Amino acid sequence: MRIIAFGDIHMQAGGWQRIPGIHTADLVVITGDITNFGGRREAAAILDRLAADNPRILAVFGNLDRPEVADLLAERDMDLHGRGRRCGAVGLIGLGGSNPTPFATPSEFSESAIGTLLQRGFDELGGHFPFVLVSHPPPHGTATDRLNDGIHVGSTAVRAFIESRRPAVCLTGHIHESVAEDLLAGCAVINPGMLQQGGWTELTVSGRQINARLHQS
Repeated sequence: MRIIAFGDIHMQAGGWQRIPGIHTADLVVITGDITNFGGRREAAAILDRLAADNPRILAVFGNLDRPEVADLLAERDMDLHGRGRRCGAVGLIGLGGSNPTPFATPSEFSESAIGTLLQRGFDELGGHFPFVLVSHPPPHGTATDRLNDGIHVGSTAVRAFIESRRPAVCLTGHIHESVAEDLLAGCAVINPGMLQQGGWTELTVSGRQINARLHQS
């Protein structure tokens, strides 16, 4: 199985067409910020364009997507937010929005709420097979959540979840300037940055083995 993941699209449709094999991937995962303070109409425009290239999509919304984007994803059976879903031999758990920011963006959650959402997804998944965490906010204190001034702004609840539940991979985004790969409690944490800047992640699944690779096209 081959999974292609990217996020921070911000209404810039078509950047995914530079990704080799986008049409034939078994699954496309969006890690949030489909729009730029947009709602259903704006998100639908992006999702429709992507579905024309590959209709096998699962997604979380980002903090810059209005809450109605979550409803749209649910209606299209694409949503991962607070969900645990199985795709072949691998599970996926998702978290949309972000931990609180100084900017009062449309979709933010307290750290307590984030912890509850992640646990709900874990409980829904139920099994013991390897799983991937799709979290718009990166875990706190890693190479993937640093601002340019070096301050870490990721989610402490996401970090605690990774340390306790041990996903194989965490696909994240949110902090555009923190394109990086890191390792946290054995979990490969990958932030490819904005799609328009060429970043995406490739997962290959063979049996119970999940390999993840950051690409910059």
